[in-house]
Parts: sequence; structure tokens; C-alpha cells
Amino acid sequence: MNVFGFNSNDAQPQLLAQPTPIPTGHDLLIKIDAIAVNPVDTKVIAGMTEILSTPRVVGWDATGTVIASGESTVLFKAGDKVFYAGNISRPGCYASHQLVDERIVGIAPSTLTSVEAAAMPLTSITAWEALFSRLKITEQQDAGKNILIIGGAGGVGSIAIQLAKKVAKLNVTATASHTASIKWCKKMGADQIINHHGDLTHQYRALGMRDPDYILCLNDTDQHYAAMADLIAPQGLICSIVGSQQKQDLDKLKSKSAGFIWEFMFTRPMYNTHDLIAQHHLLNTISKLLDEGKIISTLTESLGPMNAENIQKAHQQLLSGTTIGKLALTAIV
Repeated sequence: MNVFGFNSNDAQPQLLAQPTPIPTGHDLLIKIDAIAVNPVDTKVIAGMTEILSTPRVVGWDATGTVIASGESTVLFKAGDKVFYAGNISRPGCYASHQLVDERIVGIAPSTLTSVEAAAMPLTSITAWEALFSRLKITEQQDAGKNILIIGGAGGVGSIAIQLAKKVAKLNVTATASHTASIKWCKKMGADQIINHHGDLTHQYRALGMRDPDYILCLNDTDQHYAAMADLIAPQGLICSIVGSQQKQDLDKLKSKSAGFIWEFMFTRPMYNTHDLIAQHHLLNTISKLLDEGKIISTLTESLGPMNAENIQKAHQQLLSGTTIGKLALTAIV
């Protein structure tokens, strides 16, 4: 098989030939049809402070075809079309083939192209877990409540808006700062838009609504913590996916009995949690929602086949901080 590997934070992606692995246990061997790129790809590469003797294969968003299965697999068979995000502690999807535990793989939506489907797994798992596992939102108890999504036009924000609106039936306020990103957030289903470069507290309260019962932070926890602590409703919950570089004062939440929680979609596969298979079920639900047209793919651009030039182009777009939705690449030629 062929892979693209990185051996330092300033290295170019190298095309390498490796033996095609044989799946064992719960693993599937998947022939990759398309991948999507994510900020985590560039963050992992940036963290390579020493030159690696064996280049690392990054990438955690893909669609493909099952071509072989380990002896413990029960969910898939050869020929199945699948989509998945994978496990950050294992080799990624910048490759022609990949081993992935079947318990974190879903059946690919049949109505989408491979690149449209590849844009969905990582961000959908992140948004779903944030909303329904971490914030514990249910339509039955929470329909009509208010959520503020900070960073609405990015990959996670794009699907989080849809799930919050279409599945949870919340009133969604998202943040965006440019004409194109505002338009995109409205397309995804946001009810109101405010600018995360301005005073969030003032802008939100100028809308004349109750303070948000839930806040999902997808952009710079440190920058927005004070506003989130100020805005969150009594007994509300804040969830963030962005690590903090500064110490934050949790006492600001005490009088409100409000909570703060993290979401990291690789937690289950990294720690092989007892509920690992939840991501399989989650992805199958996302696939069904896509096929039924209740949510839409967040793909905004396909950059062509997976090669060194297109990988670098995708990374530069991500690092610009202006990417709307998701970027994808087709299989290695």
C-alpha cells in the first residue's frame, strides 16, 4: 500500500510504500476512497518537535470499502462501503489502505459521493458527543431551549448547528464574522448570528433572549471563557473542544451551579472505553440522517487526488483560519 508520512513539523509529505497489513481482532482493512482534512492533522504535525525515524501517517476522516476483516469482526463484510474517523493513536488515513476497529466505523450514506461522506465522520462524532453525551441534551426535555455555538462556520460548527436545530430542536445562536461565514451558518440552520470578534455578552443580550442554557465553544476557550461564564444561564452547561493555555476561574460558575466539560472525540478509541461501539451506532445514525435529507454534508471544496501538493494546499487553507465547512481529497492515484 502507499501512504503519505511526515517526519518533522516542517517536512513535506513523503509518498512511501509499505506492506499492506492483515487485519486481526476487531480490525477492518479498508481501501480508502476519499479523505477529509482537519485542524487536528496540522496540530499533530506541528507537535513533531524531533525528526522521526519512521514518518507518521496522519488524517482521521475517510470513506472506503472493506476488503478484509479480523477474526472478531461481526458488523461488516467485504465490499461494504463505510465511513469513519479512526483513532489518533494509530496510523491515519493519508493512505491507500487503513486498519480501523469496526466498532468506530459506520455504514457510509448511500446518497452522498465519497468526498461528501468523508467530510462528515470526525466532526459529526465531535458535535454529537458534545451535544448529546457531554451536554446531555434531549429533544424531549430541551426542545426550545437556547444554545450558543461559538465558531459556527467551521467543520464542527457546521454539523453542530444542524444537529442542534434539526435533531435537538433548540434555538440556535451561532457566531461568525464574515459575510460568507454568516451566510453559511444560516444555511446550516442558525436562528441568530453574532460576531465572535466583538463583545459576545453585549451582542447576545441585545437579541432580547434568555441567556443560553448551553454553550458549545469551538474557537479559543481562553478568549471566550469570561463571556461564556457571564452568559451561561443558571444550571446551564458549557462544553469546549479547544484546549486552554491559561488558568480559568471555575468559581465564576459556582453561584449559577453551572458546569464546564470537555469533548474530545478520540477519547473512546484511545482508551478503549466500555462504550466504544457507541461511535459505530452514532455514525450509522448520521448516515441515516444524511440519506433522509434531514442534515446535509458540510463539504465545501474537493481539492483533487491525495498527493503532496494537494495535501499541502489543504493544510495551508486550514492554517489560514478562514476555512468554511470541510475540505476533502480523493484517493491516492
